[in-house]
Parts: sequence; C-alpha cells; structure tokens
Amino acid sequence: MEEDANQFPTKELLDNVPIVEDERDELEAPEFQVEFLPPAAEKGADSGGRRRPGNADADPGGKKTAAPARFQACGLRGTLGRLETLREEKELLVRKTRGELRACRQRIELIAKQQASVAAEVAAGREANNTASVGRLQAVSRRLCTELDDERALQSQLRAALLKSESAVWHIAIQKGQLEDVQASAQEEEAAARKGLRAHAAEQLHREEEALKKAERNRLLRVRKAMHLQKEHGLRHQKLVEDAKKNHKIAVKFLKASLGRIREQEREKEMGSQEHMKRRMDAVLALKNSISANRETLRKFQAWGQARAELAEQKARAQKEMILAQGGDAFRHLFHQRQRQELEAQNRAFEEQQRLRKQEIVGRILKEEAAGETRRKRRSSPTKATGRLTLRDETWGYISDVCEDRGTVALPRNLPQDSEAVSPPRASQLLEAISYESVQGDSGNITWEHDTLAEPEIPGLWQEDYKPNQVPKEEVDGKPVGGTKMDKDILARTMEQLRSRVTHRQVASGHEFKGRPFNSKPKLIHFKDFDVGKVYRKKITLINATHTTNHCKLVGVEEHLRDFVRVDFDPPGPMSAGMSCEVLVTFKPMINKDLEGSVSFLAQTGGFSVPLKCSTKKCMLSLDKELIDFGSYVVGETASRIVTLTNIGGLGTKFKFLRASESCEMDISQSVAKTSSLFTYGDKGIYDKITTSFSEQKIEGNESPPADMTSQKESGKLDGKKQEEGRPAESEGVTMSTVMTVPPNEEQTEISLGEVAEGEIGPFGSIKVPVIFTPIIPGAVYTKFKVVFKNQQCPTLYFRVTGVAIDVPVWVPKPSVDLKICMYDRLYQDSILVHTRSKAALRLKFEVCEELRGHMELLPETGYIQAQSSCAVQLKFLPRQSLPEDAGKYFDKESRVLEAPMTIRVADQIKPVGFTVHAVVTTSDLELSPSAVDFGHCTVYEAVRTQVSLCNLSLLPQGFGFVGLPKFVDVQPSDGFGTILPLETLQLDVIFQPTKAKEYNFELVCKSEINRCFKLSCRAVGVRPPLGLSHYQVKFAATSLYHTSVATLYVINSHVSMSSLTHSAPRVGSEDVSPVGPTTFEFLPPPDSPITISPLVGTVLPGKRCLVQVAFRPVLPTKLILQEALQTLTKEAEVKSPCKDTVTQRKDLRRQSSTLRLQGRDHPPQASTTQAAKLQKLDLKPSSDEYQAAQATLARSFQGRFDKFVVPCVVASGDTEDRKGTEPLSFSPHNTLYLELWCPAVAPSLVVTSDKGKTIFNFGDIAVGHRGIKKVSIQNISPEDLTVEFSVLNPSGPFILLTPIGKLPAGETQVLTLSFSPRESILARETLDIITKRDTLSLTLVGTGVASTITCSIEGDVLDMGYVIAGESVSSSFKLQNSSALPIRFSMQLDSLSSSRRGKSQQRLPQFLAFPAQRTEVVGTQNHSGQSVFSVIPVEGVIDPGKTQDFTVTFSPDHESRYFSDRLQVVLFGKKLSHQILLKGAAREHMMFVEGGDPLDVPVESLTVIPTCDPEHREEAEELKPILVTLDYVQLDTDMPAPPATRELQVGCIRTTQLSPKKTVEFSLDGAASLQHKGFTIEPSRGFVERGQTKTISISWLPPADFDLDLHSWCQPCCSSRGM
Repeated sequence: MEEDANQFPTKELLDNVPIVEDERDELEAPEFQVEFLPPAAEKGADSGGRRRPGNADADPGGKKTAAPARFQACGLRGTLGRLETLREEKELLVRKTRGELRACRQRIELIAKQQASVAAEVAAGREANNTASVGRLQAVSRRLCTELDDERALQSQLRAALLKSESAVWHIAIQKGQLEDVQASAQEEEAAARKGLRAHAAEQLHREEEALKKAERNRLLRVRKAMHLQKEHGLRHQKLVEDAKKNHKIAVKFLKASLGRIREQEREKEMGSQEHMKRRMDAVLALKNSISANRETLRKFQAWGQARAELAEQKARAQKEMILAQGGDAFRHLFHQRQRQELEAQNRAFEEQQRLRKQEIVGRILKEEAAGETRRKRRSSPTKATGRLTLRDETWGYISDVCEDRGTVALPRNLPQDSEAVSPPRASQLLEAISYESVQGDSGNITWEHDTLAEPEIPGLWQEDYKPNQVPKEEVDGKPVGGTKMDKDILARTMEQLRSRVTHRQVASGHEFKGRPFNSKPKLIHFKDFDVGKVYRKKITLINATHTTNHCKLVGVEEHLRDFVRVDFDPPGPMSAGMSCEVLVTFKPMINKDLEGSVSFLAQTGGFSVPLKCSTKKCMLSLDKELIDFGSYVVGETASRIVTLTNIGGLGTKFKFLRASESCEMDISQSVAKTSSLFTYGDKGIYDKITTSFSEQKIEGNESPPADMTSQKESGKLDGKKQEEGRPAESEGVTMSTVMTVPPNEEQTEISLGEVAEGEIGPFGSIKVPVIFTPIIPGAVYTKFKVVFKNQQCPTLYFRVTGVAIDVPVWVPKPSVDLKICMYDRLYQDSILVHTRSKAALRLKFEVCEELRGHMELLPETGYIQAQSSCAVQLKFLPRQSLPEDAGKYFDKESRVLEAPMTIRVADQIKPVGFTVHAVVTTSDLELSPSAVDFGHCTVYEAVRTQVSLCNLSLLPQGFGFVGLPKFVDVQPSDGFGTILPLETLQLDVIFQPTKAKEYNFELVCKSEINRCFKLSCRAVGVRPPLGLSHYQVKFAATSLYHTSVATLYVINSHVSMSSLTHSAPRVGSEDVSPVGPTTFEFLPPPDSPITISPLVGTVLPGKRCLVQVAFRPVLPTKLILQEALQTLTKEAEVKSPCKDTVTQRKDLRRQSSTLRLQGRDHPPQASTTQAAKLQKLDLKPSSDEYQAAQATLARSFQGRFDKFVVPCVVASGDTEDRKGTEPLSFSPHNTLYLELWCPAVAPSLVVTSDKGKTIFNFGDIAVGHRGIKKVSIQNISPEDLTVEFSVLNPSGPFILLTPIGKLPAGETQVLTLSFSPRESILARETLDIITKRDTLSLTLVGTGVASTITCSIEGDVLDMGYVIAGESVSSSFKLQNSSALPIRFSMQLDSLSSSRRGKSQQRLPQFLAFPAQRTEVVGTQNHSGQSVFSVIPVEGVIDPGKTQDFTVTFSPDHESRYFSDRLQVVLFGKKLSHQILLKGAAREHMMFVEGGDPLDVPVESLTVIPTCDPEHREEAEELKPILVTLDYVQLDTDMPAPPATRELQVGCIRTTQLSPKKTVEFSLDGAASLQHKGFTIEPSRGFVERGQTKTISISWLPPADFDLDLHSWCQPCCSSRGM
C-alpha cells in the first residue's frame, strides 16, 4: 500500500510538467498582437494615437509570467488524467480480486459439503464392511482435504492482494484531491491573467485605431500629390511609350525574321539529315536484298556451270570414244576444239569492248543534245523543218533503231509516248535500254562493221518506208479545240489576208479616220456572279464613231467562248455618223470558271471588238483595321476593341480567327487543292500511269524496294514542277506550307478573341469580332492574328494587336503554395510571405473562398503592410471529410487535387492579389477485402490459410500492423506488420489453426501509424477428428525418375472414452462427441499422381494405430512421351522418304522457285502433313520399342521437378466389415484429415545407353540347362565420379552378373554382362539394383526357362505287347507331343542295349537266384539269338514346338516265355531323361494259353543251355505244364458263414498270321464232379474263345462240412482245347 501511494509524489507531479502549447495559446502569441485587428474593434473605433513606450515595455513581462502558469496548468491536466487512468486500473483489479475471492469461498463451501458426504459414505461403508469402498472414499477424502488447504491458502493471498489494491485506490484518491486544489488555484490565476490580457488588448486596439486614422489622412495627401505628378509627366510618358512601341515593333520584326531564318535552316538541316539517313537505310536494305539475290543467282549459276561442265565432259568423252572407235586422233580433235573456244572468247571480248564504246558515244551525244536543247529554249522562234535530215538526226534515228531491237522493254513503262514527231530519247531511256540489252540480250544481234555512223547496217530513221510511232486514238482525241499552234498561225495569216481585201481606209475632209470605228455602251460586257445552268442576256449599243457612213458586221466570239456565248445581231446596213444599233449577247454558263474574251465585229474601216468578261461568284473579304492599340492598362483590368470583317463579294464562306502561329484544317485543304492544281491534264495522266505502273510492279514481283518507288514518285513530282515553272510564286509558297508544318508557339494569352471567333459570313455581309485585352504580366504585349477561310480562293487576312500592362504594387513571391499530399482530419500549416513595392503603408485583407472557409484559414484576416517591406500570413489547413462536397469546383474528385484560390484585397486597388493553394487531399483509409472471412470447418491438426487484400486508398505510404492477435491466428508476411505504398494492394495470408473443437467468432484489428483501426470479422468452426496422423507432412528425398521412395506413418485412434475430462473429445464445433468404437479411414490420392498409399482404406480400433506406407515414384507424363515418340517417328519417316533428283525436276524447281518460296511461308507441304496425320494415328503401347526409346531420351534431358500434393483422408465411424452388403459408410467432410507430400524429382545419375535406353531386359525363351547372354551399357551422366554397388541376385536363381564394376567416372560408359541359366521350367524375374550415393538404377531381368515338356500317349508308362507266338512279331505305336515353345532333340534308349547295365549286372547275383522281393531288374527274358526282343523306330530326331512324333515298338520273341520285358528311355538333348516306358510281352508255342494262378517258375531264365529240338520231336518233348491256383478260405465268426474263396483264370487265343480254318477255339475242364465233391466250383467249365480275345474262368471253393481244418484240399483238373 505504501509503495503504491508513493509512486506519484505531489512535488514530482507539479515539477515535471511537459511544456506543450495548444492552439489557443498559439493564437495568443506576442507576434500576433501587433497587427491583429478584430472586426468588432475595427467597426467601433473612434479615435486613436500612437503607442506609448511604457505600455509596450510592460507587456512582455506580464506575458512571461503568464506562460509558466499555462505550462503548469497543462501539466496538471496531464497528471490528473494519468491518475484517473491508474485509479480505473486499480478499481478494475479490486473488482477482479473480489470476484476471485468470492469464487474461492464458494469452492471452499463445496469442498466442505463433499467432505461431509464422503464422511457419511465412509461411515456407511464401515458399517457394511465394504473395505474396497472405504479405501476409495478415504482417498477421495484425502484429496478433498488437500484441495481445501490449497483453496484456503489462495483465499488468504487474495485477501492480502485485495487490501493492497484498496489501499492504493485510497492513496490515489488523496493525491487526486490535492492536485484538484492546486488546479483550482491555477485556474484562478489564469483567469486573472486573461482578464489583464483583454484589458491590454482593448488599450492596444484604441491606439491602433488612432494610428489608422492618421495613416488614412497621410494616404489622401499622397494621392493628391501623385495625381499632380501624373498630370505633369503625362505628355513625357506618352512620348516615351510611343518611342518604346516603335522600337519594340522594329525589334520584334527583326527578331522574328531572324528566328524564322534560324528555324528554317534548322528544319532544312533536320529534313536533310532525315532524308540522308533514309537514303542510307534504303541503300543498306537494297544492298542486303541485292546480296541475297546475288548469292542465290550465284548458286544457280554455279549449279548450272557444274551441270554444263559435266555435260561438256560427257560430250568430250563421248566424242573421244567415237573418234577412237572410228580410228581418228582424239588429241588433235580436242586441240582444235580448244582453239575454237578461245577464238569465240576473243570474239565475245571484242564485242563487249564495242558495246562499251557504243555507250561512251551515246553519253557524248546525250551531253551535246542537252546543250542544244538549252540553246533552243533560249531562242524565241522555232526552227523550220528542212527536207534533209542532219547528221545529229540521223544519229538519233540510228540509236532509236538500236533501242527498238528490244521492243518496248527499253522504254520505261511509267512515261507516256509523245504523239508528235519523233524526239530524241532521254538519257535514262538509252542507258536503261543499253544496260538491259547488255545483260539479257544476245550479243550476236548487234555488230559494228564500219567505223562511221553514216550508213548503219541496221535500218532506222533513214529508211524511206520508216513509219513513226503511231499515236493512240485517245491522245488524238485529246488535242485542244482549234487545232495545234501551227494550225492557228495558218488560220490567222489567212484571215489577215482576207481582211486586207475587205477593209479600206476612210477619208473625210482630207482627214483619214484612225481609231475605233464603233463605240460600245457599255464598254465591257460583264456577266457577274453567274450560276451554272442559268441563262443571262445583255444588250449593248454600238455607236458609229466615224465621220461618215459605215457598215458593221458580226465576226463572232472567240473560240473558247463559243460553247457558252451566243450573239444575236441583225446588221442594220449603212449607218450614218452618230447612229447606233443594238446587239443581244446571251450567256449560258456550263462550267463554274471565269471566262474572258471579246466579241469581234468588222467595220468598213477595220475590225474592232467588245471585251467580254464572265465572273463567277467570289468572296471579297477585308478587315476595317490592321492594327489595334489598347494603350496602357493595369494588370487585372480588361479592355475590348472591335474588328470588322466585311464581304463585298457575292459568295459567302466560313471563317475562323486564329493566332498567326496556329494552324487550321482549312489551310491544309487549301494547300492540298492548290498543290493538286499544279498538275496539268497531261501531267495528271503521267501521274496516273506512274502510279499504275508502280502498283503493278509491287503486285507482280515485289522486285523494287519501297525506297525506289518513293524516289521515282519524287522524280515524277519534280518533273511536274519543272513543267509548271510559269506558275506564280504564290502557289509554290502554298505547296511548301503543306510540306513543312510549323508547330505553334506558346504566346501570351493577355490578348484573346471574343466568343464570335469563327462562323460563316454571307454575301455582302459583315461580322464584328471583339478583341479582349486582359493584362496579366507587366510589359508590352504584341500579338498577330490571322483570318482563314474555307474558300480556297480567299487569301488569309492578318491584323496586329498591341498593349502595355502595368504591374500592381503588392505581390506574393510564391503565387502557388504547394502543401503536397494531405490527409483528412490532419492539421497542416504554412507561412505565406507578402511583399509591397509601394512607398506607403497599405491595408490588406486576406480572404478565403467561401466554399473552403470551414477547412482553410488565413491568420490574421486583416493587417497592414509597411512601405517597401513584407509581412507573413499563417495558413492553416484542416481538411474535413466533407471537403469534396464543400469545395465544389475547386476540388477534382478523380485526381483528388485541391486548387484553392486565396485573395489579398488591397485598399484603393481594383485588382486583388491572388495566390493559389495546391494540395492533394487523400484519405487515410486502409481497405480490407473481404470485410469478413469465414474459415469454415478446420481440424486442430491443420491450419487454414486465406488471402486478404489490404489496399491503401491513400496517396501516402502508411505503416500498418495487426495487433492483439489471438494465439490461434497468425498473419504473414512479417507477422502482419509492414509499410504499404500509395494505392498499393498487398496480399496477406491469414492463417487459422484452432486449438479446440468449438465455434470461433473473433475480430482482427489492423492499426495504421496514425492510430486508426480497421477491423476484419472472422468466424470458423474448430473440429477434432476421431483419428489422427503421426505425421501431417512428409518430405521425400530427391528421387530419380522411375525410382521409389517410401515413407511410413501411422493412423491413430486415441478416442477411448466419452469423457471430456480425460482427453479432448472428438467433435465438430459444439456438436455431440463422436461415438467410441472402430473408425474407418480412406485416403483419396489425386488421380494420375506418382503417389501410392497402402492401405488406402482401413479401420482403427480405439487406442490402436494402423501403419500406412506412402510411396513416391516419379514418372514422365504419357502425353509427353507420346509426343517425343511421334517426333522421332516423323524424323525417321522423313529420312526414309525417297528423294527424286532428276534433271526435269531441277528445271521445274528453277522455274517455280519464286512461287514455291512464297507458298512455303504460309502452306506446309501436304506430304509431311499427311504423314504426320498417319503417325498420330499410331497406337504406341508402353511396351513398344518406340515408347521406351522416347522415354529414355526424355529421362536423359530431364531437368528436375518439384510437386506438392495434399492427400485428403476421410474418416467415418464404424467398420467396413460390419456394413451390410454394399451399404457405404457415411464419411463426414468436416472430419477430413490432410496429408501434405513434398515430392522432388531429379534426373537419374545413371542411364542405360544400350537397347534404346530400356531398363527391362528380356532373355526370351531359354531351354532348361542352357544359358543366354546379354550386355548392358550404363553411362554416368552426373558431374561427379560414382562408386557403384550391386544388389545381390538370388544365388539359387537363374540370373548371374558376370562382369561387375566398382567405379564409374563422370561421363563414361561401362558394359555389364548378364547371363540367364534356367534350371527348371519357370518364368524368372529379378531386379538388379545398381546402387550409387545419388540414386539407384533398377534393371529388370526377365527370362523364361522352357523345360523339354513332352507328353506321352501311353498311360501309366507301361506298354504291354500281349501274347505272341514264338517266332512271330507284333508292333504297337505311341506318340510323343512337344508342348513347349522350343524344338526338342530326342533319343530313344533300351536298357537291354545299355552298356552301363552290363557292367552293373556282372557285379550282382543273377536275378533268378534272388528272392522275388529283391528283384529290381526291369530287363526280362531275352532272345536266344542275341537279337533284341524289343525295337523302336525312330531312335532319335527333333520335335518341333506343338508337333507330334509317332514311334513304333516291335516285339519279336524267338522262344516261349512269359517274362519278356525291357525299359525304353526317352532322353532329351542327350541329358535329360523325360520318360521311361516299360515294355512287356509273352510268347507261346501254341495259340491257346491260360494265365493266372501262382507262379511256379522264375521270371528270368538261367544260364543253362536249352536244347534245341526240331519241330517234329517238339510235341513229344512237351509236357503238361501245371497251373497252381491257391484258394484261402477265412472264417472270422463262427456264427456267420464266410463267403467262398474265389479266384479267376484267363483263357485266351493268340492272333496269329498262320492260316486256320476256324476262327474260334473251344476249351473244356475235366473232372468237374470230383471238384464239386471237394467244394470247388468252376464256371464256365466249357466255352469258345475267338482269336485275339480272352475269357475269364471263375474258381471258388467252399469247405465241405466234413472238412478237416488241419488238412489241405486239392484237386488237379485238366484243361483241354480244340481247334488249335
């Protein structure tokens, strides 16, 4: 409490007061008290006097004592304000502390109640002996006790803080009361000081009024003296002014003439330099075009020369061979041919020399002709034609004949041909003809055999039947009316001779009459102001002026008037002296043109004529004065004079008054019309022909550049000017005025014209135009005006205006006060200095325009300025928001420029002194767009960014900053602070990242540097999804093309409880909490992206997490690869396209080169377009060679790429396995998670250069046990050396890397050798990774191991040949099919013929000595003859893929045995054992056989020699071979009888080749009765068997009743057969 009370001691608050002056104190400063006169004091003043020195000295002391008092009062107000702010803060802290203390007491009461309830529950639990509940409740009780102690400690702290804050509030109140007392005393002192100041001001006002009256009396006295002096010096001043005017006029005249000459010279120099530069540019362009054309021509000539050389060489070889074939001397022939060629070359050189001599002669003749033409022009009379041609004419005729050999080519197309006698050709024509002839003509057509030109070989003008150039009909019709000049001369001479015969002299009284025989009244027949198409008539009277009788006869009018004038005259006969007659003249105009001529009559004494004149309507304009002198006027006054424009003609026109330096469209049209009138009819025809020829040349070939055409046009114009040399100089001046446009000079605007400065003046009318003189700048003013007319025949009229401006005595040195750029509601000040040159003090009144008085102020409003001194005026400018509406015309709303006129009114002066205040008023607003931002739904795991535009509407830069930002909002860049330039718009990023799941409504405050606030409303909804990601941003390492980078993250389900106290429950804004349970997620990667996510869909149980792998594999776009492939195919197709290069095509190309060159720019060849269209139709698959080659090319030139992907992960409650059928889960868009992936892709460091860059190497089909080799070239395209490592291939696999490398330098290429050795039939695929520190190159190895798969048609691999009669043979066939894709080489091997078997059989016991269970030998009984029992065909061969091979096995036994057997092995490729076929067979001596029963002999015969018996004694040696059939009867149950024991025997008949009468064999068993007695039953006991068939005999035994079990029952029936 004491510390807070001592923070602001009273003494410190009173002493440390800042020195600040407000606006009111500033207005009361001493320097504004001297000349300040309020309006009220000015009106009520009666008298006054001078100031007393004592009062003047007393004022400063009082003001010095009043200033500290004002400072102290200002400091007290600031201290009281700070104390009030501190008191409010302390009171707020007290209220906050009391609230916390109240909440703490409520928590203590609540905890006490909980303790009581817990104690009751503990007592109840003890009574119920619930130990677990009692333990839990005791823990709760201990926790409540701890919380109670904490709350009580907090309560004590809050009480102490509350007491401290209250004490501080009390101390602040005490200090405030003390300061208020001090402030009250200070205010009393300030009021007393102000009262003294007002008294002092009243006294000073009284003194000033007295001084003002005295000054007014002095001023009136000075005015009277000035008027008297002005009257005295008036005459002298006027004389000086007149002299000055005259001198000024002379000086201006000479100055303008000098300036005009200088400007003319500068303009001529500039035009000359421009023309020179243009000519140089045109020459350079023409030279460039000529060089390119010459190069092209040179190439053509070279090609033609080569072709001619080749052709000549071929001809020479052919001639040489021909001569040699004929037996001639080829060398001699070639020598003569070379001599002949050299002679021809000498002749050509001689002809060229003659051509040059001809040109030289022509040049000399042209010079002489030019001199002769000049002399002829000087002579007045034309030379008479002579019958004989001179030598010069003969020469010209000869030259013209030479030129005619080229036809009309020698003559330029742009010049017309003359219809009169043949004139000598011009120099340009001759030079052009000869040069053209020398280049393109045939030198053999012109020969010079004589040294003189007297009789040329070529006929020319000297030939008698020579016909001059025929004049076209159009030119004949275009002759002037009346014939040529010679015709007119002949007619005049003839008429003179006729008149000399008719007329005679008249003599009266001895005096011969000389003079005009008849007088005309009027003397001139004048048709004025006629209109075309109307008829006008006039009568004239002819009076006989001779002394005697005279006759009068009408001769007619002049020839050019005959179409318009008709004269009606009836001859009266002889007329006495003084008599008269009338003549009627009728005029019907057909053209609007002035006509002059005469009407000719013939009298007895001679002819006479009456002049006739026809005048069109004309404008005859004039000004009443050429000089207007205003005299002397003070600056600011206005004077006016009238100038009158009068038209005394019958045609009106439009007029316009302009300054002499200004230009007008009427001048241009007039000059153009006059320029066009310079051309005569013939010249216009020439001009039209020239224009037509130039347009034709430009369209046809574009051979002549634009510069040539311009020069030709200029030459045509110059020729036209030469022909019009007789024109007056006025037209030439007009023409020059059209070419050179003089820019208007900036002249003074003191002298101006009135409102009627242009209009239309009618016939015989007048217009008065006021001329206004408004002096602005002191000094003499001179201006020259002109009057231009629309009528081209009216000359421009000029008049001059002069005046003298006299300056005012008061002026402002800065007539324009620039306040620069100002903001609304901000105060700006400036000081304005006013000077006077007057020798007396002047009273000034400062005025602000009425519209701006609320925004601008001049202080003081009224004051005095001493003689020849200056004073300062304070300007205050505080623009309000209403300035655009208040200022009106002084403020431009678009440019925001304020031009405020200020006025200083001087007493006894008409013109006030004005100055202008300029300011650009701008706003200080900052505009946020949009004004409200809705971030939408945003999860707590992400940040939402939106762009906001901050626009500075001001014309000044402003600092800004976003202050008081919430923790969940960020503004970038520069954390929301910066400086914005005028009218600039900045894009700011507002980043919102919620921390909780709730609804957000907040405002962002942007403050400017002048403490203006601009708010941005924001709203959003915070969302906490049920699932979360372990990483929300994955940054992959730089990955090469077609390589893979893998990142791992987890999807976590942390929602295990609905309680929001244990953890933040997932929800959307303020909605309900999401249910606890399995939650499903699904990643939605963008289509066609190099991102692979596994798994895309999954379910996470509460408290669990799911592993997710994200793979990034950059690839090239398919469209880009297809474009590259198409380009490659197009180039290959263009290379393969055949090029026909024949002589005919070369000629066609030369002939049509220009046409093709023009067409090739706009139209591509149709063949290439069609070919490209065909290539685009090709369907390229990724496995095609073209596709992979294009892919490898693009990979080598790949520059790298960086992509950023945002993958949404939608979340839904529930499990995908629990949904019914195809019912989809409801994914909420608000619970969506976002995974950001940064994916940089770079070019690979290693590339495959072999096989068009393919990384997949297919070995194809390789047979099992064989090996395939492939070589792979790899190149290091990185800028550094790489250490190479290889991944381990499968050791048990078929692929082997034969030539590994350890290091690969930069830019080099190494070759890897790979082998494929399949061990089984399998499609093998492995990846060989070439690992470097930059990346990994994966090579995919693919191969197919093709096993020798053969399918055998024998089932069970046992081929039983059956029974065969010994000595005979039987065959059986089977098939082997090759079901593999490779041809198989096979071989058939029998074990009986195997050498290995023999070696093994010698080391073991014979098979017949072994037990049956130990017998493993498959080779059974063999033939006694040593030949193999079994044989197979074919033994070896090749089976094609999918084909079948037939095999035939033959069984040929040579003795009887049932144990013939062998094993046939099918061996493939000499190594692999494919099949083992067991061959079995039996042989009998007889056709009948019985099989079955128990064996009684060994399966393999012994080595004893079997005696051979002949067939005759064989039957005797045969014995019956018994068959043992053992039957086992087993009875397990004595109660139930067992079934009888049963066995079967097979009785068969062998199919033999022997002839037999019967097809069947009968068999029978004897002793059936005895067998039945012993319990045996045989069925059937008799039957028939067909050949090749078998029949079954069933034998069963049932023991009889008296059978002894210890004994065996046996019997021996006999089986006999018939028909064998």
